[in-house]
Amino acid sequence: MEIREMRAFVAVVEEGGLSAAARRLHVSQPAVSQTVQALERQLGVQLLVRSNAGVQPTEAGMTLASEARALLARHDQAVAAVTRHASGSPLRVGMPLELPPDLMSRALAGLATAFPDTRVRVVHASTTGQFALLRKGDLELGLVREHPVGPELDAMPVLEEKLGVLLSKEQAGERAGPDGIRLDALAGLEWIGFPREGSPAWYDEVTAIFRSHGLEIGPDPTAGHSLISELKFAAVSAGGAFTLAPPNWTQPIPEHLAWCPLLGSPLVRRTWAVWPASSHRRDLGHLVAALDVLWAP
Repeated sequence: MEIREMRAFVAVVEEGGLSAAARRLHVSQPAVSQTVQALERQLGVQLLVRSNAGVQPTEAGMTLASEARALLARHDQAVAAVTRHASGSPLRVGMPLELPPDLMSRALAGLATAFPDTRVRVVHASTTGQFALLRKGDLELGLVREHPVGPELDAMPVLEEKLGVLLSKEQAGERAGPDGIRLDALAGLEWIGFPREGSPAWYDEVTAIFRSHGLEIGPDPTAGHSLISELKFAAVSAGGAFTLAPPNWTQPIPEHLAWCPLLGSPLVRRTWAVWPASSHRRDLGHLVAALDVLWAP
């Protein structure tokens, strides 16, 4: 049993629901649900009773929560004790889903040499979640999908992606041409998107462009959580839906699905690096400068 699994289970018990626990942990709801299910399979007992009102721990779940709290407290105490001997403080970097894997690896390439005492810690969170962590002082740098509002955060563009669509090969054969697919050709298909609460400005931009091309946006089946790649693949595989995807998708695309560029590139997803305007950390400045060099609009 891993520390992250115990931490996720304790969060579910204390919050009384999977969605609330996911928000607390800054991960997706399916990820929390999968963790709990894996624990139940691993231990061979039911840990939670699920209902419309939320979740309640079983007797076994109460026992696990109690033991996990004690272990987590000891773990955190040990980490804090060891960390006090480190000469550098962590550089916490927020990342969204579907970020090209080489973006940060290239930017971080020279950081270890220039600042060997800096320890980089990655935090996966939505744009809204990263803004909250930055303003609380719990992140040094965020990679977000919209420009921040207010003078307390500085921002710099680091990436532009011309989004295409992922859909079943059957639908691609019917709706796409040799050079790609028109956005209005997707009318009648369900959009497997992302929750507005995760990035309101980007969500509103996407849906406004959809509507201007005659696409109707109904209730979002992903409301409340962002879907990992595997779940998006499953959602579009039946042929009645599509999802947006960059050309350099990080996960291998199943054979029964197809990626098609959107003709005219009507949807461009932008990513900004954001950091506290009051920060004077030299290692953060080094990382921001490296991202600036990589930026090629």
